[in-house]
Amino acid sequence: MAYETLTFDVDPDGIALLTLNRPDALNSFTVTMARELEQVFTTDAMADEVRAVVVTGAGRAFCAGMDLTAEGNVFGLDESLKPTPQTLGEHLADPDKHPEYADGVRDTGGKVTLAIHALPKPVIAAVNGPAVGIGATMLCAMDARLASSKARIGFVFGKLGIVPEACSSYFLPRVVGIPRALEWLYTAEVLNPDQALEGGLVRSIHLPDELLPAAFELARRFTRNRSAVGTALVRQLITRNASARHPLEAHQADSLAMFYSSIGDGKEGVAAFLEKRDPEFTAKASELPGVFPDADLHL
Repeated sequence: MAYETLTFDVDPDGIALLTLNRPDALNSFTVTMARELEQVFTTDAMADEVRAVVVTGAGRAFCAGMDLTAEGNVFGLDESLKPTPQTLGEHLADPDKHPEYADGVRDTGGKVTLAIHALPKPVIAAVNGPAVGIGATMLCAMDARLASSKARIGFVFGKLGIVPEACSSYFLPRVVGIPRALEWLYTAEVLNPDQALEGGLVRSIHLPDELLPAAFELARRFTRNRSAVGTALVRQLITRNASARHPLEAHQADSLAMFYSSIGDGKEGVAAFLEKRDPEFTAKASELPGVFPDADLHL
């Protein structure tokens, strides 16, 4: 599918490169980009040929935040509405009851990160340049973040009198801890790569020409000779059970995941181990078994 603000290409190893493609505007985020990103993660990236997704930006920036030049409410929100927790909750439970909330109230960045979170495949950020605002918060829903030496990452919402979005109040503290998250949000300072590395937001720093090769190599390490279903279940178990109310909830999901993986690709994995050969896994992520009672959560 052709996109206006993105490109999406898949290599022979099943590693997809998703590029934010508004280089003249430093890949600033628009409502159109939000819709296209949500489309990519809920459709294109769900194809069984895709094993992992690497996300980067075209030109010298990753994403310079929301495009603040748009007319009206730059975030695409309907200022005539007066939403409440109750009415927003009703929309999520029954989207047809308050259809105006889908675009007029719900945070566009949050819909993107929810789609990233729901994808049953590894997502790796290759932060090639400035990543501020939504450019920073969308990173928090990804599995690994590699930074160029030219990267700059800023949770700058305090400078604009607004709050962090894209579900980052959920994701950011889980990545860097509550005290660090609060410090970065209170100060609204732009972090250099060393600060982001020291804070645990990025896993490694690379020279600009070495960033994408490093991200692709990590993606291959995540997926080569690995079961697509096993990888998908691991991603679900870790991201979901990290916030479980009790370990019993994790035990229930772990039990179902172990049951279905062991009677699927697990048989081939055991045979390959005993025969001292590479496994030939055949299970598809599109046939993922449900292991959580709320697997049908509305996004």
